[in-house]
Amino acid sequence: MPHRQPTIDAAALLAALPQRIDAIPRSAAMRTPQAPALIEGDRTLCYAALVDEIERRAVLLRARGVRAGDRVLLVSENCIDQVALIFAAASIDAWIVPLNPRLSAPEVDAIQAHCGARLALYTAAVSSEAAAHAARAGAQAQDGLMIGPLNTSCAPEAECGAAGPDAVAALVYTTGTTGRPKGVMLSHRNLLFVAAVSSRLRGLAPQDRAWGVLPVSHVYGLTSVLLGTLCAGACLQLAPRFTPQGMLDAIRGDGLTVVQGVPAMYARLLEAAREPRLASTLRFAYAGGSPLDPALKRRVEALLGLPLHNGYGLTEAAPTVSQTRLDAPRGDTSVGLPIPGVEARIVDRDGRDCDGAGAGELWVRGPNVMQGYYRDPGASAAALRPGGWLNTGDMARRDADGALFIVGRTKELIIRSGFNVFPLEVETVLNAHPGVMQSAVVGRPAADGNEDVLAFVQIAARQTLTAAELQAWAAQRLAPYKRPARIVFMDALPAAATGKILKHRLPS
Repeated sequence: MPHRQPTIDAAALLAALPQRIDAIPRSAAMRTPQAPALIEGDRTLCYAALVDEIERRAVLLRARGVRAGDRVLLVSENCIDQVALIFAAASIDAWIVPLNPRLSAPEVDAIQAHCGARLALYTAAVSSEAAAHAARAGAQAQDGLMIGPLNTSCAPEAECGAAGPDAVAALVYTTGTTGRPKGVMLSHRNLLFVAAVSSRLRGLAPQDRAWGVLPVSHVYGLTSVLLGTLCAGACLQLAPRFTPQGMLDAIRGDGLTVVQGVPAMYARLLEAAREPRLASTLRFAYAGGSPLDPALKRRVEALLGLPLHNGYGLTEAAPTVSQTRLDAPRGDTSVGLPIPGVEARIVDRDGRDCDGAGAGELWVRGPNVMQGYYRDPGASAAALRPGGWLNTGDMARRDADGALFIVGRTKELIIRSGFNVFPLEVETVLNAHPGVMQSAVVGRPAADGNEDVLAFVQIAARQTLTAAELQAWAAQRLAPYKRPARIVFMDALPAAATGKILKHRLPS
């Protein structure tokens, strides 16, 4: 029987938010000090012990010269040390800059230089990639961490408030799916609001155990998974990185009640599973981070025996904008209604509302909207519009019941023979073929001045497929101008650590 959707008074919730994100574990420790907060391998940390770890790491940061307003680079896979350091930085009003160690050396260096990090920390014990970055930076071992040299040339940042709920808590760099990453300034209030709302919308309770494999270095893993879980006083089982077998084992035997992931993770889970239905203690499954294919949704629901809820967000919205209701699962791939306290508009190119007139740009407004892009006033002005609206850069349409459907990225729109082609529509058709694991569709300039529709396809395990077979499949389901001019098979599509496909890294 579906869980009842909780009623949320967004105004009352906002008024009750604490000053900083480190209040989340501290509040839980006051309520239930011995309740499990984090699990990492064979180690379980209760809330009281987590607060002790936070205090210990805060002492270390101060001793190393970190001040309020300083940026602290944290290169880490998911682990207890990472979580404690995030809260420790918040407790002294420093900005945490979380990075996934699977970024390349030039990527890490560029972000470190752009943010002007006062100090760089590496959890080398749980990540060989973090260890390699630490060695390259000349970091020294201390108390289970690798710590880089102090940057004495940087100044504390007073931008967006020196202290309090509107001060920056995290500087999260976008995955750069279409180009250069940007530093998104998220305040304590941004993160606390989304954590509290998402926790309530999932119906989380202290007895829940959530799976924490989504990178905490990414805003989805940081806010919805980590902060949202601890906000309820529940337990988060940390995993440093995703493997299909690890996901299978966790669902089968670890007592999980909540699993969150990106569609690519669920696709690989389906490939690894041998049984038609997994026995588990799960009560809630959620997909986000990238578009959910309807065929994948149906197959995952059959495997797990429960609805696969869907939602939409972006780093600039901390990240959650909308999600489907707990007590009203949908059979389609709508990303649901805007969460309480968040407004959404669909506008044309001139910023005029166009609800009921098809797809348009999605603008959102609420306590989740970022403070801006760090040291990039031009990009901030382009994204943050008058009246507090954030232009998401995504195209959407709204159903009669208010539910949102994402149809594609504004920048990815392909113009073919005067017609608009949304890559997501073509990808949905290709992904529905049983031989396809995932696909990525892009536009490429053609000799006639048009754009050709080009599809990159990853074949599912244990399947064979030819381009002619897939072209015939598409021809039955797509108008001629939407069909791929060329299909390119790849062993694996380039992806971020979150599983999101990086289209700018596809072959030209």
